[in-house]
Amino acid sequence: MKRADLHTHTTASDGLYSPEELVRAAEKAGLGAVAITDHDTVAGVDRAKKAGMQWGIEIIPGVEISSLAGGKEIHVLGYFPGEMDRGFVEKLQSLREVRRKRNEMILEKLKELGIPIQMDEVLAKKRGESPEANVGRPHIAEVLVDKGVVTSIDEAFERFLGRGGAAYCTPRRISPEEAIRWISEAGGIPVLAHPGIYGDDKLVEGLIRGGLAGLEAYHPDHTPEMERRYEALAQKHRLIVTGGSDFHGERHGVPYHGPLGSRTVDLDRVEALFALKRGK
Repeated sequence: MKRADLHTHTTASDGLYSPEELVRAAEKAGLGAVAITDHDTVAGVDRAKKAGMQWGIEIIPGVEISSLAGGKEIHVLGYFPGEMDRGFVEKLQSLREVRRKRNEMILEKLKELGIPIQMDEVLAKKRGESPEANVGRPHIAEVLVDKGVVTSIDEAFERFLGRGGAAYCTPRRISPEEAIRWISEAGGIPVLAHPGIYGDDKLVEGLIRGGLAGLEAYHPDHTPEMERRYEALAQKHRLIVTGGSDFHGERHGVPYHGPLGSRTVDLDRVEALFALKRGK
């Protein structure tokens, strides 16, 4: 039975596959549906929809919004947001400005550490043709590998770019509660991405009370125990249980976070998302 991967990224943000390439890869992987959830943009959704019609893949429009709580970056997935809603699109644009500011802050920290990187070098890693295409930490990580500062993308995040890394920083962002509200007001379905990596179940419980409709229990960075815990938590609160690979493509031969289709859910979860959308 075909399944759905509900967390993927394209060249509209920091993925390596164009929307068309991602949909073709999903067809080759035997998937029945795939959600396009680029960071702070819906720029790749329409192209993916057209490719989905060609290859027989159901495309779920989505977005992954970056927010901040207690110094932690929290990601909220939104399914079926109003992609063409002007207010929502403008809000996403404001988030991309924050992302650009963070890139500048990271490069400044790296410079202080004796690792000079120019923004042009980072921008050169951008694959998206659209001016909306985001540049983020994975692009900076690629430059660090190219310069021989680290040997892998994972090492770049562990030593420099991930939380606790020497060059980690994040400017002020909206709260996850605001992200949930933005998605809901745009007619979308808010789902907390990879809750296990935050290490704060009190936060997760609070966001459930704040209007979450689902939890992403199945994710490459979750242990089996985490997957069971968040599946049970979602069921306890009558939320949708989702899952996805968080596919970005391969950088230097290593997938970040997981290969396409490595974490999936039954297609009935897609139907459940549709049902919630129809009920709004």
